Amino acid sequence: MKPLRPGRVEMLTRRLTRLDDASIDELYGLEPVFEPGGPGRAAEPTAFVSILCPYCWERFETRVDLTGGSFAYVEDCQVCCQPIELTCDVSGLGALVAVKPDRMD
Repeated sequence: MKPLRPGRVEMLTRRLTRLDDASIDELYGLEPVFEPGGPGRAAEPTAFVSILCPYCWERFETRVDLTGGSFAYVEDCQVCCQPIELTCDVSGLGALVAVKPDRMD
C-alpha cells in the first residue's frame, strides 16, 4: 500500500469531521434531497391556479405540480368538459412563472 502524502491525512480528517448536509452527500455520492420550503425553493411542491377556459370563458381552479420543471398537459374544463392544453412555466427554483391555457382544436 502506498503511504499518504503529509497534508492528505489532515485534509481527509477535516472532510470527515464536517457533518453538514453537503459534505455527507458528497462523501457518500448522494444527490441533494428536496427540502420543502428550503432556501431557494418554492414554499409548496404544488400550486392552485385559476384558469379561464378558452371555450366557454368560465373560470375554474386546478392544481399544478411544480417539482418537475416546465411542462404541458391536457385537462378538461370543469364546466364545459372541453380539452384544454395547459402550458406551465416553472423557474429553476421551483416557482410558478406562468400558466397558458390553449384550445385543442
